[in-house]
Amino acid sequence: MLRNRADGRTLAFVAFYYVLLTVEWRFAHGWMIAPLVVLTCMISWICAVITHNTLHCPVFKNRTANKVFQIALTCAYGFPVSEYVPGHNLSHHKFTQKRADLMRTSKVQYSWNLVNFFAFFPRVGFDIFGENYRYVGMMKVKMPKWYRQLIIEMVMCWGTKAVLLALDWKKALVFVVIPHFFAVWGITTVNYLQHDGCDEDHPFNHSRNYVGRIFNWFTFNNGFHGIHHEHPGLHWSKLREAHMKELHEGIHPALEQPSLALYMFRTFVYPGKRMRYDGQPVKLPMEGPDEEWIPKNIQSAVHELGAEGTALDAG
Repeated sequence: MLRNRADGRTLAFVAFYYVLLTVEWRFAHGWMIAPLVVLTCMISWICAVITHNTLHCPVFKNRTANKVFQIALTCAYGFPVSEYVPGHNLSHHKFTQKRADLMRTSKVQYSWNLVNFFAFFPRVGFDIFGENYRYVGMMKVKMPKWYRQLIIEMVMCWGTKAVLLALDWKKALVFVVIPHFFAVWGITTVNYLQHDGCDEDHPFNHSRNYVGRIFNWFTFNNGFHGIHHEHPGLHWSKLREAHMKELHEGIHPALEQPSLALYMFRTFVYPGKRMRYDGQPVKLPMEGPDEEWIPKNIQSAVHELGAEGTALDAG
């Protein structure tokens, strides 16, 4: 049923989330809680990465199986999967770092870059939330099947949380609510790491890549972000090879970072300066309101981005 055999790893990580949560709920106590919360935060964030991948390249050949998998992802990532579509697929991908990109990094312009890092999520999050539901209101009529899928995911997402909070609010808070918040924070904030200080108009230097093999094994090659923007529908298992073939020779060396942790230390701790990839200070444009990003022809936009049958096109 899988479209790509490599997605056996995808299913394994999602299954691990549910096994981990079950074990925590029944047996975790005392000193075990803190490390388990950290582990659950990381696994939930990886499920957010899987959500991203799934909305660009479906896991299953069968459309119904994809819809069911989206529900499973909804409860592992912590938010309705279909909600991810508007702000990311249709805004960020089509208008990267422009005024129609709801997630553009120029929305935070503090002098201390560490403040920009932590301010990015709340700054863009409120915009994404509002615009997502403007989009949802329009799609209720234009794409009723997509809308119904979203409603199912919303009921499962918030209904499950409500039940778990009613059963044991302390366990639900530490093992469900906190990891889910970390997941949405992480999958949004990573955009700042991937694009700030890059050149959105350059054929190669529009995205920052993190090329370490261990990091990319666990994150399904999410570090190869530039080639993902070039080919949004390309399966994650093919991103490293495509990056080396199409971008490696032309990209600026500073946009192939060997370590995410080292990059974050240099960028936000020491020296902690907001710099372009070429070593020059970032020149920020005057910030203003978002421009219109919702395409008139939704179906055409869907297929341009390479989504073939999940939340983007539920018909």
